[in-house]
Amino acid sequence: MTKDAAFILPIRVYYQDTDAGGVVYHSTYLNFMERARYEWMRELGLDIHSLIQVHKVVFMIRSLNIEYFKPALLDDLLHVTVQAIELGKTRIALSQHVLRGHVTLASATTHVVCVGADTLKLVSLPAPLRQKFGNLS
Repeated sequence: MTKDAAFILPIRVYYQDTDAGGVVYHSTYLNFMERARYEWMRELGLDIHSLIQVHKVVFMIRSLNIEYFKPALLDDLLHVTVQAIELGKTRIALSQHVLRGHVTLASATTHVVCVGADTLKLVSLPAPLRQKFGNLS
C-alpha cells in the first residue's frame, strides 16, 4: 500500500448484520468502517497496543458524515476503503467507502483525533504516523 492508495478490507455480510429482510442496518456500516480503520492502522505497521502502551495515545472519532446510496444485503461481499485525506497536528481526516463491486453503497468522511491514553485530552499525532503521511499536512 502506498501513501496515496486506499486501503481495502473485504467484509462479508452476515445474518447478524441485517434486519429480517436481509438488508444491512444503517449503523452496521459504522462497524464495517471501524473494522477497516483498525486493519488500516495494522497495515501501516501501527499496532493499536503499541500506540497505547508505547506512545500513550488512543484515537477517537470527532465527527463522521455518512451518506447511504444503496443497501447492502445478506451474503454480499463488500469492500470497505480507508484513505487519509488530511493531516493536522492532532487529527486525521479519512475518506471511507463501502462498495459492492464497483457500486458505492455508502461513503463517509471521518475525523479522528489523537488523545492521551490517560487524560483523553488532545495530543500530537505520534511521529511514526506523521512520517507516513507527511505529504498530507
